[in-house]
Amino acid sequence: MSDLPALDFDPFLRAALQGEPVIRVRLPHGAPGECWLATGHDAVCFVTSDPRFSRDIVGRPLPSMNKYLVPLDRAVSFVDPPGHTRVRSVVSSAFNRSGMAALRPHVQAVLDGHIDSMVAAGPPADLVEHVTSPFPLHVIGAVLGVPEVERPRLRSWANAILTRAKDEAEVERARQAKEEGRAFFRELGRARRLRPQDDLVSELAAAARSGRIEEEEVLALAMLMGINGWHAVRNHTSNMVYLLLTDDSLRNRLRSDPRAVPAAVEELLRWIPHKHGVGQARIATEDVEVEGVLIRRGEAVYVSYVAANWDERCYTAPHRIDIDREGPPHLAFGHGPHHCLAPLLARMEAELLLTTLITRLPGLRLAIDAAAVSWQKDVLIRGPVALPVTW
Repeated sequence: MSDLPALDFDPFLRAALQGEPVIRVRLPHGAPGECWLATGHDAVCFVTSDPRFSRDIVGRPLPSMNKYLVPLDRAVSFVDPPGHTRVRSVVSSAFNRSGMAALRPHVQAVLDGHIDSMVAAGPPADLVEHVTSPFPLHVIGAVLGVPEVERPRLRSWANAILTRAKDEAEVERARQAKEEGRAFFRELGRARRLRPQDDLVSELAAAARSGRIEEEEVLALAMLMGINGWHAVRNHTSNMVYLLLTDDSLRNRLRSDPRAVPAAVEELLRWIPHKHGVGQARIATEDVEVEGVLIRRGEAVYVSYVAANWDERCYTAPHRIDIDREGPPHLAFGHGPHHCLAPLLARMEAELLLTTLITRLPGLRLAIDAAAVSWQKDVLIRGPVALPVTW
């Protein structure tokens, strides 16, 4: 798989969607041999929700997209229910609707501050540098309770861990970032046990003290949320703003009707082919038939949420951005027990960003030709390197 220009849809996935919903593929790393890849919407939903497909894969020799396993070993990503349910329940209340409603004014104030800074710097300015990168870093840092001076470390760890390693030096850099993050959150958790604050690490520390969750699970969970809470939102929102500034019909619709922003965010989450690769494997614990394909016990199965979101069997003209679209919910945040931990937070950040930009800076536009925008290479969730804008 090669890096793709701009937001082009992967031609391999496009071709796969024209065939069977479950196919055999060979991945570049890990154990040699083929594995299964589900691309059809219904097949992806089935594999990700059926308990016969296990995420308990740590230590197994598997074909892989990467030279190393991205999350920490005790991450909730690799735990099946009921253990998975137990760990997730510790953070679920922090990210429910009432929790997000309480957080919204703070998130808006953070966003306004970053936009104020960009405006004060004057045009042209890089929207990524001033807004779409520091904004989610500040938000997830505040939610977790990471001191402001330490938050750039989340960004550096994410850049090391969520990049496809090309050689052993980059593998070692990712391993080192994992260990640094583990040590950081261990110390932060111990500090919060002594002096709790109104943040998520304090809640996790209290849960560990009561025996609801183990310390290694706390470290893996905090690290996972810290790096993804910046990396994924940075690129999701940067991609959305790029489309806002390059798609006349989308821009005109939202400027004339800002109330359509939430629907636009959902459609952009479906449409944007944001994710490189196929995530983490699942293992069949028994023989299972999926869409007419027999997957044998012990075989590895990957899923592509990006492909599923463009499945013509579920979405009419999926290549079109249609914010009035009807159909099944998108799968950008995953599906089944292992869906994203904080989709409401990511949605809120995107909705506030688009709404604030179109109302505060109605003349916002790219300061360079769209074809000149450069894009990140070798990252798991891709986005523009920079978005030079004027207003």
